[in-house]
Amino acid sequence: MTSLDIAHQRLLNQHIAKATFTKPGEVVAWLGAVQAQDYAGAKWALGLRLQGARDDEVERAFTEGAILRTHLLRPTWHFVTPADIRWLLALTAPRVHAANAYMYRKLELDRAIFKRSHAALAKALQGGQQLTRDELRGVLQKAGIATEGELRMSYLMMRAELDGIVCSGSRRGKQFTYALLDERAPQAKALEREEALAELAHRYFMSRGPATVQDFAKWSGLTITDATCGLEAIKAQLRREVVGGQTYWLSTSKPSTKEASPTAYLLSIYDEYISGYKDRSAMVDERRAAKLGALGNALSYILVVDGQIVGTWKRTIRKDAVAIEIDIFTRLTKAENRAVIEAARRYGKFLGLPVALPKAGDHAE
Repeated sequence: MTSLDIAHQRLLNQHIAKATFTKPGEVVAWLGAVQAQDYAGAKWALGLRLQGARDDEVERAFTEGAILRTHLLRPTWHFVTPADIRWLLALTAPRVHAANAYMYRKLELDRAIFKRSHAALAKALQGGQQLTRDELRGVLQKAGIATEGELRMSYLMMRAELDGIVCSGSRRGKQFTYALLDERAPQAKALEREEALAELAHRYFMSRGPATVQDFAKWSGLTITDATCGLEAIKAQLRREVVGGQTYWLSTSKPSTKEASPTAYLLSIYDEYISGYKDRSAMVDERRAAKLGALGNALSYILVVDGQIVGTWKRTIRKDAVAIEIDIFTRLTKAENRAVIEAARRYGKFLGLPVALPKAGDHAE
């Protein structure tokens, strides 16, 4: 297995190269969790893995609670299913609390304050109420809890998410709301810690393999010890490959289809194809990786051709079209350029808008 094979296998196992799912919740369940602080990009990450999906269909799944958005794994938002949210929180929240400990102290947030804020939030949201952050800020202030500064409010709400008090409600226009987790996911299952480690390892390596245990630890936020424990519990169900001295794990089943070439994909900067691995050398060389590192948060999205990161793209949504600006790190062949144009049109179909692109020959050699 070569680096190129690794990239192609990942595209297939992540269901980017073979979009067979029909519901957003199926994608999220397969991947375990999907990074979602960039909400529009996260919706597209699901749409990319769905058959003929539209943005409004993913939005509807979010509105109805078929997928939830909360802080999981590393201290950032993720999509997760109602069935999985409880055991994932129980497994990963302690690590996030440890990462947040310094900010808790700096913002003078202690157990007593969290207990009071949790009680106030639960009372305000009970009975199916869904309130925005600003509305909940007022609730906390009435309860005598200081919320000055965006950081303090952010950590109060994150703590409530991590402790299983609140999760996402439906959007109110463009504003996000919070709802009670007990009401949004009443059937959420619980797992013993060892079961949860094994389950998360199984989801990760089946959906993102070939991957290393270091990749799993980075993605999950778990320690190497816990990541290894999870892998040990399920490695009999996986195939082991050694490439360049690195040990990779992946599904034992061989893909029934082979990715066509050239094939292009427009990805969010936080797509799981990007954020799901510590070592990205199979998909980008050092020189291009340095360019990506200078991008900042979601300023540009990622362009992939045949599994390799070859550039970035930006979008501007207008009433009558979505304009896509592409920045290529290298020269593309005419066939590769056509694949990029087709990928852009697919994104336009997801939004239900025609696409305005550079001329077809702009990046061809």
